[in-house]
Amino acid sequence: MSDSHHTPEAAPRPPAGSSAPSTSPASSTPPASSSVTSGASLRHVRAKGEPRFPDGPKADPAGSHFERRIRSFQPRRSRVTAGQADALQRLWSQWGLDIDGQRVIDLAELFGNARPVVLEVGFGMGEATAEMAAADPDTNVLAVDVHTPGQGNLLGLADRNGLSNIRVGNGDAIILLREMLTPGSLAGLRVYFPDPWPKKRHHKRRLIQPEFLTLAATRLAPGAVVHCATDWEPYAEQMLDVLTAHPDFENTVPGGGFAPRPGHRPLTRFEGQGLEKGHVVNDLLFRRVQHRDRHREQPPTG
Repeated sequence: MSDSHHTPEAAPRPPAGSSAPSTSPASSTPPASSSVTSGASLRHVRAKGEPRFPDGPKADPAGSHFERRIRSFQPRRSRVTAGQADALQRLWSQWGLDIDGQRVIDLAELFGNARPVVLEVGFGMGEATAEMAAADPDTNVLAVDVHTPGQGNLLGLADRNGLSNIRVGNGDAIILLREMLTPGSLAGLRVYFPDPWPKKRHHKRRLIQPEFLTLAATRLAPGAVVHCATDWEPYAEQMLDVLTAHPDFENTVPGGGFAPRPGHRPLTRFEGQGLEKGHVVNDLLFRRVQHRDRHREQPPTG
């Protein structure tokens, strides 16, 4: 779920400065415990099962604790740059969150303040997330993705730009919503350019479904806005139908339909390329409604 859902998956390659061993048969690299007379430092050879980033995000934070439901995302392996790896190692303990489903998190404690929190599901490389966080420092952003290079890139952007209102979540947003967030704790939800799963047999994997919205509604405060955007028109129509039919949400557009792209959502490079190719990008903005207490509406008896 990110801006890169049209990009073919890159073949796994060892990250810059990684511990991956050489595949060349002529390689004569000695074991990590050996020394080299030239004084050159040796790259650590990562043993099987050893974490890729010991101080960074876990490969599968929820592990086997929860049932393997139909996933709405496709983890992608691609090269982690030296800068991204450095950010993951340095900043994860401070600004990262592994979604393990084993505890309920206190968002005020996580961010160090009680400002409103918006959940962003799928942030790609994080450029738009960082830009929105910089433009609205009074709103905290909990950005969730499973793409390691994107996690490192967003942490680096936050660090370089002094964006203390960003936290990066690693793992399944469903588990985060269901197991780790308290009712009414979110001030908004953003889902920008999720994987469209274009084949009909894969439509069940799309994130924006009635079940997901019902779960999200329990964690959204009344008045919180769900903001979705996609360049896949059939998915946009499905989103509109599902959100319109859901009793916990109302369209912010008078008369219904899609919304113009709001000024606070940046035009990303990916989106610009799509527009140049004639793609149509649709935004949807729906508000979490406040249901009146039906018991109080009953006339008094006796």
